[in-house]
Amino acid sequence: MKSRLKYKRILLKVSGEALMGEKEFGIDSKVLQRYAKEIQSVIKAGVEIGIVIGGGNIYRGVENSSDGIDKVTGDYMGMLATMINGLALQSALEDCGVFTRLLTPIKMEEIAEPFIRRRAVRHLEKRRVVIFGSGTGNPYFTTDTAAALRALEIKADVIIKGTRVDGVYNADPEKNPKAKKFKEISYAEVLKKDLKVMDLTAITLCKENTLPIIVFNMNQSGSMLRLLKGENIGTLVSSLPSSSKNKRT
Repeated sequence: MKSRLKYKRILLKVSGEALMGEKEFGIDSKVLQRYAKEIQSVIKAGVEIGIVIGGGNIYRGVENSSDGIDKVTGDYMGMLATMINGLALQSALEDCGVFTRLLTPIKMEEIAEPFIRRRAVRHLEKRRVVIFGSGTGNPYFTTDTAAALRALEIKADVIIKGTRVDGVYNADPEKNPKAKKFKEISYAEVLKKDLKVMDLTAITLCKENTLPIIVFNMNQSGSMLRLLKGENIGTLVSSLPSSSKNKRT
């Protein structure tokens, strides 16, 4: 099965909001278990996987910066929220028999290992899922930027971003039924059209290092494994010229 895989090492980016399910905040245990089983299937196929998870289901520094909490403090609160989500995902994965390591650039030895790039790569080589918590460890940087940074540091083949929709559209498909889906699009077009695939810093990092991004629906059972085998799922963001049409096969 390993020989049929298109990507050997990946960085999965999951938003904190995705863990809410139908709740208004917090973590839906059913969603957590479903994601754990999806990740388990990928590991069994022979893929090495790192994960960056957001904290928006618990606290969002940007949106909550007007509640009397200064921006830097709010960002650190958001980093701690990613650790809560990371611990929850780690527990769910280990319940499925998947070996994991939770790493953080902010010291908290009692619950997570310090982030050391070479150690992270070694964990991946040993088929452990590596969850990268606390974002970059610095305020003013989002978990999108953390995902791009960690993907480059571990030399991932691709970033796959799990969302609630099946790709990148020219408008919100949940609000506009006539929204057009892109099968493939360039970094430049994403920036020009302001499509909110990832933030500006993350897209720029990927563009400068020609690291592809695939946006797909994380809630469709089996979609992640099918994507990694090369099926035409989601939207590929790459270094295509701006004039390129949707010709992904």
